[in-house]
Amino acid sequence: MSTPEEIRAKLFSLQDQPYRDFIAKLIPNIDPATIPNIDPATIIGIRAPVFQKAAKEIHRAGEYDAFLKILPHNYFEETNLHAYLASMGKDFNAVVRQLDRILPYIDNWASCDSIRPPVFRKEKKALYSHCLRWMQSDHPYTIRFGIEMLMTHFLDDAFTPDVNEAVAAVHSNHYYVQMMQAWYFATALAKQWDATLPFVAQRRLDDWVHNMTIRKARESYRITDDQKQFLQSMRLPHAAPPKRGKE
Repeated sequence: MSTPEEIRAKLFSLQDQPYRDFIAKLIPNIDPATIPNIDPATIIGIRAPVFQKAAKEIHRAGEYDAFLKILPHNYFEETNLHAYLASMGKDFNAVVRQLDRILPYIDNWASCDSIRPPVFRKEKKALYSHCLRWMQSDHPYTIRFGIEMLMTHFLDDAFTPDVNEAVAAVHSNHYYVQMMQAWYFATALAKQWDATLPFVAQRRLDDWVHNMTIRKARESYRITDDQKQFLQSMRLPHAAPPKRGKE
């Protein structure tokens, strides 16, 4: 049986302390204006391939229900493992319920962007309404997750103009929300140019998101040189960066 104590012991057996110190410098605190980065003491320090292998082993072993009942966790990797295990279920509604429990405890971009539930690929109609709900949250990383799920699942065959409208309707002064909006619209320009260009041409986006969308699109190999030049002509001369901390 994988008790919470056994799971923590397994994670600590994989600790790489120099890597812990390195990764701590890359993960901002929820309120960087007060403390720039999260406390290294809350990070075990496990390299990504090693962590992914361990997470898969724990998932295959099963019997981790007690671990999923614990929130919040003490360590960055425990939160990431919780999110991974919660995401791996085969029942769509159960996965959503589990994610609704943990999303309020996600406090950094690295944990947020690691959540990719496989079952979402098969349940896009049901997923869309949850994305809209997550984007109405007052928690920045829940909003970011909702936008990322739209970017991941709704810019190809499932795309409709309403998807762009939903992301453009988000107005947040949080850096990691605005960055995800820019990432979304840069990807949308690459995949749905005709439907997405008006959001830039008509300045439908907040100024910083507008400029960052153009920057990220110009970095994409999927955007032609002519398109990049056209986008650059619409760049705004001044756009104040959003806050990196709390709303």
